[in-house]
Amino acid sequence: MTGPDTVPGPRQWLDPAVLARLGSLELKARVIVEGFLQGLHRSPFKGFSVEFAEYRPYLPGDDPASIDWRAYARSDRYYVKRFEQETNLPCHLLVDVSASMGYGSGPLTKLQYGTYLAAALAYLLSRQRDAVGLMAFDHDIRVHLPPSTRPRHVRSLIVALDALRPGARSDLSRPLHRLASAIERRGLVVVISDLLDDPDRVIEGLRHVRFRGMEVIVFQLLDHAELTFPFGGPTRFRDLESAAEVVTVPAEVREEYLRRLGGLTGRYARALPAAGVDYTLIDTAQPLHVALLAYLAARRRVM
Repeated sequence: MTGPDTVPGPRQWLDPAVLARLGSLELKARVIVEGFLQGLHRSPFKGFSVEFAEYRPYLPGDDPASIDWRAYARSDRYYVKRFEQETNLPCHLLVDVSASMGYGSGPLTKLQYGTYLAAALAYLLSRQRDAVGLMAFDHDIRVHLPPSTRPRHVRSLIVALDALRPGARSDLSRPLHRLASAIERRGLVVVISDLLDDPDRVIEGLRHVRFRGMEVIVFQLLDHAELTFPFGGPTRFRDLESAAEVVTVPAEVREEYLRRLGGLTGRYARALPAAGVDYTLIDTAQPLHVALLAYLAARRRVM
């Protein structure tokens, strides 16, 4: 028997453990987006609904005749309709498929969580009539689909995401520099990665992309066990990218491990916003609406 407390709500549908039990990635992307949009009225983004993709906030100097009064009645805020040239934004989704992304202590690996997030973003962006592309990388570019607004393009992109598997060692700077050099039109770059890489090279690559006039949003995905180091007793740890192994007592190294991890994430948290990059650290045990709300907040800042 089900009741109000047992029927899954929008937030529950966004829970990684629930999503892991669903079918195709296309279905998961739709469930994520629909649950996210249903839950927006309880978020700080009051007034955004399924129509948010077709409007932008009213700005001083806009023609008052362009105000959409029905949107105002729903949200008590002024919005104007976005024109086609405003919505056709090229967006590049960069998904890390390096070996370290294959780690997961819960129902999802970091790569699976990243593909769910990328698929949801592709679906959201397509609803806004934005051109969406995909670049999957480890130390080189493994999959590249240029941005497109063709009706079936998003489905092709989601099929490509569903086929991604962990690859070799990571080198985010390489695809970033290649993308920056090839940019012909300003747009949006979304990076989904654990960023377990040389931070100097990563930051330099992201700065290059920003220098080329792109808006950049970075989601650093880390597993809950990576963030908390909950291991006990003698444990063998293996580096997924180098295959190096070490046996240690976690209690003896936990403090130093957490200090170094905090140094890495803290470096990104300071350097990326200073470079004009929106940065969010995500625990992959968290529901995906955490990442989607961070994305929407970043989009609002650049619109």
